[in-house]
Parts: sequence; C-alpha cells; structure tokens
Amino acid sequence: MGLVDAEIQLTNGDDLALVRRGLLDPTKVRSMKVKANADRGAYMLCLNERVREQLALPVIEQCVAVLADGSQHRLDVVGPVEARFQNRRCSVDAMVLPGEAEIRLGAIPMEDMDLVILPRLQKLAVNPEHPILPVVPVR
Repeated sequence: MGLVDAEIQLTNGDDLALVRRGLLDPTKVRSMKVKANADRGAYMLCLNERVREQLALPVIEQCVAVLADGSQHRLDVVGPVEARFQNRRCSVDAMVLPGEAEIRLGAIPMEDMDLVILPRLQKLAVNPEHPILPVVPVR
C-alpha cells in the first residue's frame, strides 16, 4: 500500500475552549488546513515545528519517539489540538517532529474519528459502515 494523504483541519484546542467560555472572539481562533499522511504505524498526531508555531500550541510534556529507522528522539508533546476530517473531529495531543517533517495522522486520532484507509482507492475515508456518527468501542 502506498502513502495515503488527506486534507485535515487543525485548530488550537485552548482557543476553542476560550471561545466556548466567551473569553475569545471566534475570529481569533488559530486554525489551519494541512495535508497529512494517514499512517496507522504512527501512534499519535505528529506535527512539524512550523505548524506548532502557527497554532501557538503549548508544550505539555516530552516523550521519546522511535522513528521508522529505529532511531530514538526526545520530542515535545503539545496540545490540545482539534483535528477535523469531513464530518468528524477529535481532540488530541500531538508530537512535534523536527523541521518541516511531514504531518502524520496516527492511529489514535483515526480510531477516535472512526476513519478507515481504503487501500485500493488510496484515500482516507469516514468509515462507510458508520457514515453519520463515529462508532467507538468502549470495552
């Protein structure tokens, strides 16, 4: 299976919380559309430094990430970030990859939004078995 890219909307979750509390004008919410690689091999949402800066996401903690080549890197974890794809949304933390690294939509946000990769069509899609609302197991 080749790479599957999708356009997703990323929004600063703290900004959204302030809007809900009436403390921030909705026009001031920091948000952007980005191309992300749908990657079930990645655990989390992975951003690059440019996206983190543009969304002004605060560092929550650090973690050690193991990359595909086996190398280990200490990375910042930022958030909250709201990710949107079609009629789905989730609120997640994100790892910040160095430089202009490719943005990756990992397994956790894809599961949370009930998204599937359609290999034959080379695209990310809302789960066709649940087109209206996401179905998320809680057992």
